Amino acid sequence: MLTPGCQPGVTKRWLGPDFLSLATLHKLLIPLEPTRSRIVRRVLPALFVAVLAPAVALTQGPPQPSGFIVENSVLRRIWAIETDSSAVPHLAQVLFDSLGPRLTASPGMTAAQNWLVATYTAWGIAVRKEQYGTWRSWRRAKTHLDLVAPRTRTLEATMLAWSPPTPRARPVRAPVVIPPDVADSSAFVAWLPQAKGKFVLISFPQPTCRPDDSWEKWATQTTADSLKARRTVAQQTWQQRVQRTGYSGTGVNGAAALSRRLEEAGAAGIIGSFWSQGWGVQKIFAAQTDRAPVIDVACEDYGLLFRLADNKQAPVIELTAESQALGEVPVFNVVAEMKGAQLPDEYVMLSAHFDSWDGGSGATDNGTGTITMLEAMRILKQVYPNPRRTILVGHWSGEEQGLNGSRGFVQDHSEILAGLQALFNQDNGTGRIENMSASGFPDAAANLARYLARVPADITRNIKFGFPGAPSGGGTDHSSFVSCGAPGFNLGSGDWDYGRYTWHTNRDTYDKISFDDVKTNATLAAMLVYLASEDTTHVSRVKRDVFQARPNGQAGAWPDCQQPQRATPPLAPAPPPPPAPAPRTP
Repeated sequence: MLTPGCQPGVTKRWLGPDFLSLATLHKLLIPLEPTRSRIVRRVLPALFVAVLAPAVALTQGPPQPSGFIVENSVLRRIWAIETDSSAVPHLAQVLFDSLGPRLTASPGMTAAQNWLVATYTAWGIAVRKEQYGTWRSWRRAKTHLDLVAPRTRTLEATMLAWSPPTPRARPVRAPVVIPPDVADSSAFVAWLPQAKGKFVLISFPQPTCRPDDSWEKWATQTTADSLKARRTVAQQTWQQRVQRTGYSGTGVNGAAALSRRLEEAGAAGIIGSFWSQGWGVQKIFAAQTDRAPVIDVACEDYGLLFRLADNKQAPVIELTAESQALGEVPVFNVVAEMKGAQLPDEYVMLSAHFDSWDGGSGATDNGTGTITMLEAMRILKQVYPNPRRTILVGHWSGEEQGLNGSRGFVQDHSEILAGLQALFNQDNGTGRIENMSASGFPDAAANLARYLARVPADITRNIKFGFPGAPSGGGTDHSSFVSCGAPGFNLGSGDWDYGRYTWHTNRDTYDKISFDDVKTNATLAAMLVYLASEDTTHVSRVKRDVFQARPNGQAGAWPDCQQPQRATPPLAPAPPPPPAPAPRTP
């Protein structure tokens, strides 16, 4: 059953591959009814550009000068404005350096959203903040951590988002301990009083903070293989050790139960380390406590603390952690609009989430997506001020907490969902757009291919087009629309070491941006929106209904239309430990 607000969609069986050659596509489309044959003459050249352009580029040698297959003055002006007078570097510097990270519901998010509204207003673009719920507000202040015994050293550390401060935000000095390797949960509970007033280390100590590719480059193969094998065994041993406490978990918040139990036991603080497998880079997520501060310590310094404690060399640290819990507050999306002159109740959307984690500046996740869409709207206002369809841009909040902003928008705007021609979303770093798909709408590929055929070859040359593609049920905001049956399409960027170095890390900062690529992406986004707005053919909502099997062997299916979380869920209390295993009888 469909969730209210979602439009029912037709399903269509699709047995073909996800990436088509021109010959295969020709065989599939030619037998269709005569009205489709007219489309074929337009679609085949388009798909030649979108699907086969990479191969053509390889055979032609160096990139050719930019060319427009279809002469169009609006497309040429979009290209010229971004080439000659891009605002991307300036917008990025203000957002990432001056305003900084945008944790959902934080004062930093409020300041950044107000800047976004002021920026659109100055450009003459209608803009509004739309509330979709409430969330807990929190302000980060300084974190400072020193090793004070057996020697003195300032450690690299970051308080996790929503972490409580040290009492009265004053320094706390205390010993560092490691939970013991216990036989079962009863033994762990018996140990817990010893955690009172101490900092407790809860993460696996990496045997090396040198990335694997460095070992593979410089070590012998035998040494590199031996390191990896020993690390795997040590990780498994550590996981089993934590499981025996009765407070283990998986995923980003896997340590929540253990942290809550240590907090109840009176621990001075929880110390972890989420290394991102690169030089000096840590993942920074959320704390799951309400009294004990939770700190992430850099891989190298965490290893130092762990070895000191493990070798009974009495490490003592002093922590100052300052933060403010500001209560449950309203949370908003920012939506900008250019009203359609001919079809005002039909919509083309740009989409990017505005919120970020706050270990860095939120530059590539998802500041670059934000700047792409902001710049595209700036250009469209100049070259296409009276669009055929209404153009909207959604700058979503709450994406990192479960796509809450975009899901809220979908549930609150059934009229926009029903009238949506196409949505284009970007959310994976600074690289040039390299992949698109039809998101599981087989007949939508004809529209997308025609759009791509009109975009300069400099932009489309390296785009791989997935046909018919698969619908996304999560991960980024276009899936909020796709799962409810509306045509949303993701613009996937090149990797640029995104997963290792910038995704949710303390190194996601302004200097990581490839500005030439972001400028190109803004050009592409503006062109796609213009072409979708002018299109005389509606983008089809016919769905594929045959999918590859999931990794667990179950049949794939179209994802469910999801409701957003409209408020912060309460922190779960630490669960009671499971009963100890009964003694084995002889």
